[in-house]
Amino acid sequence: MDNTRVNRRARTALALAAGTVLTVVAGQFPAGATAAPAADHRAAATSGTQHSSISVGGYDDTYYKDALGKTGQALKDSLHKIISTTQTGKLTYDQVWDALKDTDQDPANSANVILLYSGRSQSKEAHGGNPDDWNREHVWAKSHGDFGTDTGPGTDIHHLRPADVSVNSARGDKDFDNGGTEVSEAPGNRTDDDSFEPRDAVKGDVARMILYMAVRYDGGDGFADLEPNDKVGNGTQPHIGRLSVLKQWSKQDPPDSFEKHRNQVIFDKYQHNRNPFIDHPEWVDAIW
Repeated sequence: MDNTRVNRRARTALALAAGTVLTVVAGQFPAGATAAPAADHRAAATSGTQHSSISVGGYDDTYYKDALGKTGQALKDSLHKIISTTQTGKLTYDQVWDALKDTDQDPANSANVILLYSGRSQSKEAHGGNPDDWNREHVWAKSHGDFGTDTGPGTDIHHLRPADVSVNSARGDKDFDNGGTEVSEAPGNRTDDDSFEPRDAVKGDVARMILYMAVRYDGGDGFADLEPNDKVGNGTQPHIGRLSVLKQWSKQDPPDSFEKHRNQVIFDKYQHNRNPFIDHPEWVDAIW
């Protein structure tokens, strides 16, 4: 065997070995990720890796790994287990004020928050009970299941948002549906006797918050089993509708950067669980 053939075989072997290494390494990282995410948020923070630099796909290998490939009730059950067991941070109702100043901060003005229904940027300190203040809106109305403001669904910031006091009052505890008369103080929002329609820019946000609550609270923790249904006028029953409209809104208004950032802040700093329908909007149809 001459030296040319030996060298050729050596180069081929090295190329194959290098290709194998590259394939293995590539398989360890989701597309767009700078590093494989740690098993939980604390480990990632310790390593210096920022969650915001990791693609959502990275969470499929860790946070959501037990839910992948499932549909229907099996997916709902799996997601419930994930988001309830990882919710290691639970707030009091007073602590919600400061949390919302962080989660809903105006990206263009760090002194302000963005109000959910009106879209207005308002001073973080202008909160309280006056008509033009902002207060803590329960997107899943707390009367639907009578869970109040005790720590639990009443303080879960995945569905608590800053809202103008009078606009919040116009929404009240109504179910969600299309139609009604435009809310004068918040153009684009509409309401009638038994329903409320948010502005287009947050329709999907509202839908995904409602569906998060339905997965997170299933009758455990001493609270009611929250479930969406396809009607309005649910009163104090632990239901909110209309499901068919919420599904439509989730498709119409996919997660934007504000909503994704909010999900990340809640995960990193407060509750340490995620809204799976922001990370995987397709799971709405996979369950309902």
